[in-house]
Amino acid sequence: MKRKVEVVVLSDIHLGTYGCHAKEVLRYLNSIKPDKLILNGDIIDIWQFRKSYFPKAHLLVLKKIIALATKGTAVYYITGNHDEKLRKFSNTKMGNIEIIDKLVLNLDGKKAWFFHGDVFDASVQHAKWIAKLGGWGYDLLILVNRLVNLCLVKLKREKYSFSKKIKDSVKGAIKFINNFEQTAAELAIENDYEYVVCGHIHQPVIKRIDTLQGSCVYLNSGDWIENLTALEYNNERWILYSYNGKNNFLYPETDSIEEDDEDDLKGMLAAYQASL
Repeated sequence: MKRKVEVVVLSDIHLGTYGCHAKEVLRYLNSIKPDKLILNGDIIDIWQFRKSYFPKAHLLVLKKIIALATKGTAVYYITGNHDEKLRKFSNTKMGNIEIIDKLVLNLDGKKAWFFHGDVFDASVQHAKWIAKLGGWGYDLLILVNRLVNLCLVKLKREKYSFSKKIKDSVKGAIKFINNFEQTAAELAIENDYEYVVCGHIHQPVIKRIDTLQGSCVYLNSGDWIENLTALEYNNERWILYSYNGKNNFLYPETDSIEEDDEDDLKGMLAAYQASL
């Protein structure tokens, strides 16, 4: 049975690259029935698109998104840097599918601001060729990492993430992520948004950020290259969904869970496991 969800946010799927987990994306989409599906950038990787590589599973993801739209789901395709060529079609609507650069929704009386986030990335804005070169290098790194992890699994060893190790060890990367989150939050607070939802940096998280001007909830839907995560909104709560069953948690966080809520949570987790 499919789970009904008010809002689902996916980003950085990177269809058309070797690192994309398209089969997992498809299984996840087949497990839900969302009222709104927000594709928050870098869904199709046009930067690295090659005629020789676009497997059937990648096409089936696009087919599934269209099928959801035909069955009543409002689909918002927010453009990112890897699919920036679609920006020439911004504000185009085809049935229930709309291509846009940013989105504002009212969620139970609270304003939510959705955008990809590449506007904060100087390498994308001012030296695009460097960013594209980095994208190709990242795709190759993920492909090599996947082969290494296959060997580690056979040896009954824990999987290892090259890119995560690099990000965690490079101070500049950590600083960039912190600056990205802080800048997004400050702009959201300035414009009276309760939620700001981004993608781009492949760092799934839900957290409240406080500044001298106020506070807001910053959310990032992560990616489907390494983290395999999505954001779900239901009954005034955000959930960070993990396909691998790790780090599922609710926002707002509570000190205790009511009995009914506990049953609901167990039901959701059971549904997650059944969809794997």
